[in-house]
Amino acid sequence: MSGVQVEHLTTSGTFALDGEEWEVDNNVWVVGDRDQALVIDAAHDPKAILGVVGDRELVAVVCTHGHNDHVNAAPALAEATGAPILLHPADRVLWDMTHPGRAPDAELSQGQTVPIAGTGLTVLHTPGHAPGAVCLYAPSLGALFSGDTLFRGGPGATGRSYSDFPTIIDSVRYRLFGLPDETVVHPGHGESTTIGAEAPHLQEWIDRGY
Repeated sequence: MSGVQVEHLTTSGTFALDGEEWEVDNNVWVVGDRDQALVIDAAHDPKAILGVVGDRELVAVVCTHGHNDHVNAAPALAEATGAPILLHPADRVLWDMTHPGRAPDAELSQGQTVPIAGTGLTVLHTPGHAPGAVCLYAPSLGALFSGDTLFRGGPGATGRSYSDFPTIIDSVRYRLFGLPDETVVHPGHGESTTIGAEAPHLQEWIDRGY
């Protein structure tokens, strides 16, 4: 759709799980036009994210999964703007580790369309990195917001609680690799890539343990 753009900022903070902590840089994606915006993965720094949103209406804060480094700024954004927080229900267990007293406002489900500025983001449930992990596909933008399901070079990590390697491989194979090769993949960390560029790596990852 004309007028709808993808904006990006990087925020830094701590990822914590299984009693360990890591310093991380997160990608925050803002999709919208001059009047409306939608935030994908509100990480670490609500003030910086609100600076990108500006005076636009924030229609939703969408969480690709419930790890703390992807949701820790979500309640602050919601409080500042009134925007609802959307999360797949299978990741509520992870969400509650960070925000035990504040539930998400609405659930995400496979095939759902999240509207923004006259276009739509299709929810693809892609468990593996987390049980309720989702990707958001915007066909009109030729873009996939993959959270931590797919990165440049392969799928997301599965060595911690609530993750599973065979499951993430199936998610990538059956949910993502049917998308057009030219689809730009915007991940939760690191550089963007394309579906076509990542397809050759899938067999390598299958050979490593699946």
